[in-house]
Amino acid sequence: MSKLNSFLTLFAAAVIVGVPAYSQEDYRSEVTVQGMGSFTKETTQSGIKQDATNTGGILAGYRFYFTRHIGAEINYGYTLNTQKYYLSSGTTGINSYSHETTGALVYRVPFKRFSVFALAGAGGIVFNPKDLRGIDYQARAAFVYGGGADYNLTSRLFLRAECRGLVYNSPTYNIAGLAGTDRTTHRAEPSIGLGFRF
Repeated sequence: MSKLNSFLTLFAAAVIVGVPAYSQEDYRSEVTVQGMGSFTKETTQSGIKQDATNTGGILAGYRFYFTRHIGAEINYGYTLNTQKYYLSSGTTGINSYSHETTGALVYRVPFKRFSVFALAGAGGIVFNPKDLRGIDYQARAAFVYGGGADYNLTSRLFLRAECRGLVYNSPTYNIAGLAGTDRTTHRAEPSIGLGFRF
């Protein structure tokens, strides 16, 4: 038997022996893609009421667990809605793409078929006006919190349902007529989708 054949035989044996051990491993990384809703609280400042249309979007994330219970995640969310301002001269609406990026610490309690989790962290939201010249995008810092549950479909594939909340200052797009009308607001984001562990 040649050295190459001996090496290939040993390598194949190591792979075969290692497969059962690997399949029982506790996976630490997760990726998810979810459909989400976006529901913004109505607020009033300096006599100007502001809110946003309810809409849907997409939420994608990566989570890594340091221990069985403690992890960290990063997420990217995208929606398109209309930011509405009720001025004395009438209602103004600005169609905007909303890009959010957040990072959070996660605490989970795993069970056999499902796990529950809570999260808290921070990030930012960029409001980018759609097809509107002369108005620039605006970024806002945000606090994020939430919770949810994962239901295991297989050892790797799972269904995630969660609700996140974002607290941030509403956008004014640096428009002179809206100066000083930004105020703390809240966006609720219920979501559901699929995840994969590795």
